[in-house]
Amino acid sequence: MLSIFFQIHALSFPKVRIDEAKCNFVSPAIEREITQMQETIKDPELAWMFGNCFPNTLDRTVNFSMKDGKPNTFVITGDIYAMWLRDSSAQVWPYMPYMKQDPKLQQLIAGVINRQVESVLIDPYANAFNFGKEGGDFMSDNTKMRPELHERKWEVDGLCYVIRLGYHYWKLTGDNSCFDTQWLDAMKLIVKTFKEQQRKTSQGPYSFMRKTEKASDTQFGNGFGNPIRPTGMIYSAFRPSDDATTYGFLVPSNAFAVVSLRQLSEMVKGITHDVTFANECTALAGEVDSAIKKYAIVNNPKYGKIYAFEVDGYGNYLMMDDANVPSLLSLPYLGYVSENNPIYENTRKFALSEDNPYFYKGKAAEGIGGPHVGPDMIWPMAIIMRALTSKDPTEIAFCLKMLKNSQAGTGFMHETFNKNDPSNYTRSWFAWANTLFGELLIKVEREHPELLSKVD
Repeated sequence: MLSIFFQIHALSFPKVRIDEAKCNFVSPAIEREITQMQETIKDPELAWMFGNCFPNTLDRTVNFSMKDGKPNTFVITGDIYAMWLRDSSAQVWPYMPYMKQDPKLQQLIAGVINRQVESVLIDPYANAFNFGKEGGDFMSDNTKMRPELHERKWEVDGLCYVIRLGYHYWKLTGDNSCFDTQWLDAMKLIVKTFKEQQRKTSQGPYSFMRKTEKASDTQFGNGFGNPIRPTGMIYSAFRPSDDATTYGFLVPSNAFAVVSLRQLSEMVKGITHDVTFANECTALAGEVDSAIKKYAIVNNPKYGKIYAFEVDGYGNYLMMDDANVPSLLSLPYLGYVSENNPIYENTRKFALSEDNPYFYKGKAAEGIGGPHVGPDMIWPMAIIMRALTSKDPTEIAFCLKMLKNSQAGTGFMHETFNKNDPSNYTRSWFAWANTLFGELLIKVEREHPELLSKVD
C-alpha cells in the first residue's frame, strides 16, 4: 500500500513502480519501511525515488522456487537476463536487516545463497549464470564455456560476494540451514580457486579470449593476462565492471578477499567446526593482506601513501579508481579499513580528484566513471558509494543533490549518465544501483535525517 504522504505529495510525479499484482515478490516488512521512509523524507522527489528504487530488486528481478527441498532464488541484474554472483548479492543486501520481520524474505535470501552455491559448484571461474542450460551470446568465447554459464570472466570479487552474503545472513539470523555439505564443498572450491590464482607455480587452469572490437572485453597473453610475479595476492582477469585488468593483482578485490576469507573462517569454526579449513582461510587472508601492504601501497608525490588500483609484482602499478564495487573508494564499506585510516583518506582524495583519470566533472555532476562505458559518463553507484563512505554531512548532501538530478525524470538510478546531461544515460534498468540508492537513504535517515528535508 502506498503511503498517504506519497499519494498527497508525489502527485506531480508519474507512477513508475509496477503494480503490486505484477511484482515478483512482495515483502510486508519492506513495504512498511517504504511507507515510513516516505513519511520521513520531506523532499517529495527523493521520497518518490526511494519508493521506486528500494523495492526494485524484489519487484522485478527475483525468481523464487523450491529445488530439492531447499529455497532457490534466481536474481537477474535488470535488463540483462542473467544472474551475476556479485550483483545478486548486492541487490538483496539492503533487505537483510528486515529478515527477522519477514520469514518469507529470509527464505528468499536463503534461496539466493543456495543458488550461488549451486553456481560456484558448476564453475568457480564464471561470473554470470543462466537460469538453466540455455547457453547464450558468449558460448563462442575461447574459454571452457558450458550452457549453464552466461559469461565466464574470472573476477575475484564474485566469490567474495558469495561469502559476504552467507556470512551476514548467518550473523543476522543464526540460521544454519543453508550451510550444509554442499555449501562447504563450494567454500573449499572458492579457496582452492583463490590459491590457484595466486599463480605461485603456474598460470593455473583459467584463460579467456573473446573476438571483440572492445579491448577490455578480452585478455592479453593468450588469455592468461599480462605477466605477473607472485606476491601472495590473487590474480583477477577481470574487474567488477567486467573489464579486463591491466595488471592482474586488482587491489580492491584482494582487499575484499581478505575480509571475506576471515568471515569464512569464522563461519567454518562456528558451523562445521572444521578447524583445519578455518585455519587455512585465516592463513590465506593473512598472506593476501601482507602482500597488499608490501606491494600495493605507493608513495604519490601529491597525496602521500595511497593504494594502487592494480599491481603486477614487478613494481608496475595503475593509478585510478573505477566506479564498480569493490573499488578503492568502497574499502571501508566492505570492511577492509576504517574511514579514518590515513592511507584510505589519501586514496579517497586521489580517487575523487581529476588526478584519477576516470573522475569526471561537468555541468550536471561530478563523480567516478570507468572504461566500461567510456569518457565523461559518471556512475550513480560511485556517487552513492561516496556518500556511504563520507563523514561529512555537506558532502553527503552534495551527493544526494547529484543523485536526485541524475534520474532524468525516470524515478530510477541508471548505470551511467553524462557529466553535462543526465538525460544521456545508459541502462534504464540497473537493479543494483536502485537498491544501493535505497540503502543510502536509509543510512542518511538514521544518521543525518536533516539532510532529507529538502535537497536543492
